[in-house]
Amino acid sequence: MSARPTSEPAGPSVKTEFPGPETKKHLEKIHEVFDSRNAFLVCDYTKSFGNYLVDTDGNTLLDVYSQIASIPLGYNNPALIKTASSEEMLDALVNRPTLGAFPSHNWSEVISTGILRVAPKGLDKVFTAMAGSDANELAFKAAFMYRRQHERGGPHVEFTDEEIESCMNNQLPGSPQLSILSFRNSFHGRLFGSLSCTRSKAIHKLDIPAFDWPQATFPQLKYPLEEHEAENAAAEQASLDEVEHLIKTWRLPPVAVIVEPIQAEGGDNHASPAFFQKLRALTKKHNVLLIADEVQTGVGSTGKFWAHEHWNLPADSPPDMVTFAKKAQTAGYYYGNPELRPNKAWRQFNTWMGDPARAILFRGIIDEIERLDLVNQTARVGKYLFGKLEVLAKKYPQDITNLRGKDRGTFIAFDSPKRDAFIKKSKDMGVNMGGCGVNGVRLRPMLIFEEKHADILIDRLEKIINAI
Repeated sequence: MSARPTSEPAGPSVKTEFPGPETKKHLEKIHEVFDSRNAFLVCDYTKSFGNYLVDTDGNTLLDVYSQIASIPLGYNNPALIKTASSEEMLDALVNRPTLGAFPSHNWSEVISTGILRVAPKGLDKVFTAMAGSDANELAFKAAFMYRRQHERGGPHVEFTDEEIESCMNNQLPGSPQLSILSFRNSFHGRLFGSLSCTRSKAIHKLDIPAFDWPQATFPQLKYPLEEHEAENAAAEQASLDEVEHLIKTWRLPPVAVIVEPIQAEGGDNHASPAFFQKLRALTKKHNVLLIADEVQTGVGSTGKFWAHEHWNLPADSPPDMVTFAKKAQTAGYYYGNPELRPNKAWRQFNTWMGDPARAILFRGIIDEIERLDLVNQTARVGKYLFGKLEVLAKKYPQDITNLRGKDRGTFIAFDSPKRDAFIKKSKDMGVNMGGCGVNGVRLRPMLIFEEKHADILIDRLEKIINAI
């Protein structure tokens, strides 16, 4: 096996068109046994390092998409290689436990020294999962069971025979007519429950049966924010009014509201801290749970470990649940209220209930984030990058519009009237980036992204603008 690189290249290097000849060969082989139509690149991870991704044609790209916002510390990170090579990891991989029924002797230690070490304030418990969609669906289940426990009179009240019998036929009262409220342009996953809350692209939802669940309008802010304060405040209040109306009148009563701190897939849509503070107050007023979906925004990319920290909620009023995945390399939801744990065993259960190997990796990620102070670095570099983008937007006002993400670390996006051509040309210029919404170009650098990488990115962005 060839030695893996130990340092980053000096910069991007493009040798072929995209896709290159070797990539095409690999895609043909992959497609014989696996659907490769979604593939952007065929990567050679043995040659990739840090912020740079190498494909099978030897093209070296500055990766400011980090797969899909899911790589926190870059490729072939030495600290994570050390974590992955440990005896503890070997045991977790070879003897993977079914955590709900046969947990490993060190599972509580793995959780407490890793996942719970970075738990959002006020949320000291966790239920681990396999992926972001899974985490959201498990949070939905917790919300439904919590609501029914309260309606029934408390967790100590037993189920009736009618409830037990009717649920097996998907009928009332055992299968209650309740809902989860989400927002237009949201993305919460592609499983059945999460897909009913996903509203960003039709291709995700076509032909799939869906629940009759409500959606509210997420505020559509105008940029620059400081020039549209009154309009944006009105848009946020209209959204809140719609949420309250739906909570009070929807035919299937909502038990929870799920919201992304920044709508990512749906276009990098932002709202102010005041909006989220009022949303939290509104959900409390109506005894509806608030789920913060931090699958994409979590783990440092906004300049805080959790993006909802920007909301500045009162200490006694955090979100009821916070879901996580992607950069954590594991998944699940945090919660604080012990009543969100079901009243009986086997109600929130599956074979794996998470993966200790991935939880160990997340602990290694946390160690490295803390050692290198990467959350603060991301906040600093994000301000630097945003300032450079503001200059570029003024120089090319027709090509970079609605620049957004100020003071949100490197979680930055802008609109381009030629978005698809922009994304395609970016690879020719040695940059891997992604789109969102209709016209959005989103930047999702890794936490190890520095000012020198920002300078390279700005240079390549200008070249892309002049080439399309």
